Amino acid sequence: MKSHTQYLWLNTKNRQEFINITPQVEEVLEKSGIKEGLCLVNAMHITASVFINDDEGGLHQDFAAWVEKLAPYGKDKYRHNLTGEDNADAHLKRTIMGREVVCAVTNGKLDFGPWEQIFYGEFDGQRKKRVLVKIIGE
Repeated sequence: MKSHTQYLWLNTKNRQEFINITPQVEEVLEKSGIKEGLCLVNAMHITASVFINDDEGGLHQDFAAWVEKLAPYGKDKYRHNLTGEDNADAHLKRTIMGREVVCAVTNGKLDFGPWEQIFYGEFDGQRKKRVLVKIIGE
């Protein structure tokens, strides 16, 4: 069995963004040479997420509104922020949206259902963060 590891680096312009990283993950998969196996994609920061869903702008606006309703931004709302931080909401949003995905690799391609894409969800951005892509297989 072979394995291949690569990191994607992202630096969002906004505090909260959703970025389609499917093309970058596909490039890593092609570089790996692995034809059959699994691909793990993991946000390496506790205020960011990786998830699979549809690449549709209205849905992404719905996600943003939904997580903001569940965990609104605000310094005075959370005990974590008493430590001098202001990102407790981002930790909670990450938990809601998930930290990683695992995708099947079949015939050298990500084996997705209709409309599925991989997204990086940033909830405390405007600084450099990384995403792990690890592929194992033959």
